[in-house]
Amino acid sequence: MAEKAAEETGLWNEAASQNDLQGLQESLFFSENDNSLYFTYSGQSNTLEVRDLTYQVDMASQVPWFEQLAQFKIPWMSHNRQDSSELGIQNLSFKVRSGQMLAIIGSSGCGRASLLDVITGRDHGGRMKSGQVWINGQLSTPQVVRERVAHVRQHDQLLPNLTVRETLAFIAQLRLPRTFSQAQRDKRVEDVIAELRLRQCANTRVGNTYMRGVSGGERRRVSIGVQLLWNPGILILDEPTSGLDSFTAHNLVRTLSRLAKGNRLVLISLHQPRSDIFRLFDLVLLMTSGTTIYLGAAEHMVQYFTAIGHPCPRYSNPADFYVDLTSIDRRSREQEVATRAKARSLAALFLEKVRGSDDFLWKADTREMDVDSCAASPTLSQNVDCPSSTELPGAGQQFTTLIRRQISNDFRDLPTLLIHGAEACLMSLIIGFLYYGHGDTNLSFMDTVALLFMTGALIPFNVILDVVSKCHSERAMLYYELEDGLYTTGPYFFAKILGELPEHCAYVIIYGIPIYWLTNLHPGAESFLLHFLMVWLVVFCCRAMALAAAAMLPTFHMSSFFCNALYNSFYLTGGYMIKLDNLWIAPAWISNISFLRWCFAGLMQIQFNGRLYTMQIGNVTFSIPGDKILSSMDLNSHPLHVIYLIVIGISGGFLFLYYMSLRFIKQKSSQDW
Repeated sequence: MAEKAAEETGLWNEAASQNDLQGLQESLFFSENDNSLYFTYSGQSNTLEVRDLTYQVDMASQVPWFEQLAQFKIPWMSHNRQDSSELGIQNLSFKVRSGQMLAIIGSSGCGRASLLDVITGRDHGGRMKSGQVWINGQLSTPQVVRERVAHVRQHDQLLPNLTVRETLAFIAQLRLPRTFSQAQRDKRVEDVIAELRLRQCANTRVGNTYMRGVSGGERRRVSIGVQLLWNPGILILDEPTSGLDSFTAHNLVRTLSRLAKGNRLVLISLHQPRSDIFRLFDLVLLMTSGTTIYLGAAEHMVQYFTAIGHPCPRYSNPADFYVDLTSIDRRSREQEVATRAKARSLAALFLEKVRGSDDFLWKADTREMDVDSCAASPTLSQNVDCPSSTELPGAGQQFTTLIRRQISNDFRDLPTLLIHGAEACLMSLIIGFLYYGHGDTNLSFMDTVALLFMTGALIPFNVILDVVSKCHSERAMLYYELEDGLYTTGPYFFAKILGELPEHCAYVIIYGIPIYWLTNLHPGAESFLLHFLMVWLVVFCCRAMALAAAAMLPTFHMSSFFCNALYNSFYLTGGYMIKLDNLWIAPAWISNISFLRWCFAGLMQIQFNGRLYTMQIGNVTFSIPGDKILSSMDLNSHPLHVIYLIVIGISGGFLFLYYMSLRFIKQKSSQDW
């Protein structure tokens, strides 16, 4: 057995030497020396220790409440069922230090996600039954995690219209301490760009699925840079190579390996890395069904399994072979029982071999692993780290940074802005030319009433889907940034509301002005300004309603359905389809909060109050005071200034609901449930 182990180790070393030659060839394709360290962690050495961790996952909580309702299940009752819980991690222990990169590998359901949830302190429907997590000798708490640990999620959540440099610069304004000068912030951004090899695309837009920008690997590096800006000592990445081609994934892991050599502790989770990626790891944790099958140096993994009777075949990738070896086969009951029994025996054997070890690592007998080694570079520069006690920027600076970021991102999306402008212009011209051509002849009463109702009711409807879709596209980014403590709810709320006002004003101007003059409404300047202000308020109120719905409900379809249902209720009870006097009690209550009803009443008062309106019935022409017409329609029950205050109050109510939703409802996207 020893001779066989030596033979397999020799094959592994031979393959490693071939990989070194391949790495030398690949380096020709890089404009920079790939071993250079531009941005190192110069703080105290970090340790991450997990002791006897057992973690129970509530499977029912992994299913969103709205999907449970769709399955005719009551969400809060399914959480109380005993059969809905299972062990995600069992008796796991390990210890990692600065200068090391630990890769957690295993098949789906092995416990990688649960382990990252525990370490990063994220509440995803599980609970620790036993065990502890220690960071730098301190028991892990949310405060300790926030000060020491940076978490790069699996999905990139970045604003697509900002460049790479601008994305990092805005995060630097939010994340670096307020004692940092602007020159220090700019230098930190440039250091991160250099470290992550993003110089060639620093002035390129980030982009997304629908807009061309940087490549997928570069976008992932930007996500890492967002967390690297505050120079954390511990960097945790959730499946960073997902969705990347093999070459890009290899370059990304090389970057992470270099970051670990910069005196950082790097922990990543992957499914089955290819062989050249596997050789970049310092330590490997192989898991199945929440148990440890192997924990030790990557270069010793083949030797360990060969010694226990599972040698890796020649020319096979050890990661692929041993993940397949320990996977649970669920194709039949018999195969599942057999593979689970094999996994339990391998886990028990490993625990026996590392019993008594202080770091729970398996070490080869021939040589011990130097856990404190850290490669240095001639270009290594010492950086001032962010003291954990330093205060982050206050609410005022958060607000100014967020509103600048939002305006920069929104006003660079020219296709969307042009579409919105064309939409408003087209709607305005269609309605305007429909009523155009009367000259000095006034419209009939019924035509004027229909025109005023359509003016206040048609264009707000177009705003709903745009606001809801935009909010849900940014929802995941908002959730992550709030969770990371980049800012609080208040600054984001005000930045979101005020940052959209320029686009809102331009939209209403393009829509409202042509209609008024094409349809020959009352030509006075006062009437025009009052009319425009009412249209501006009702569109803003509709926008506030869409914001509140998007923050309250977890999916785009639910939010758009809720908005459409509410809007149609307001539309039908607005006083045009049926007289307000004829509404029974339920729609009458809806009518009281219908901003379309109050907008209609306000526009009617602006056009008719204080004026005589000429009507003709057959050959008889007579004049009727506009006040009496409005009173007969129950549209004159409140003076005009009160109507403005009511619409402002309804808008304020929706904005308050929006703020409370941001404050107390986790803004998870559908992919985070």
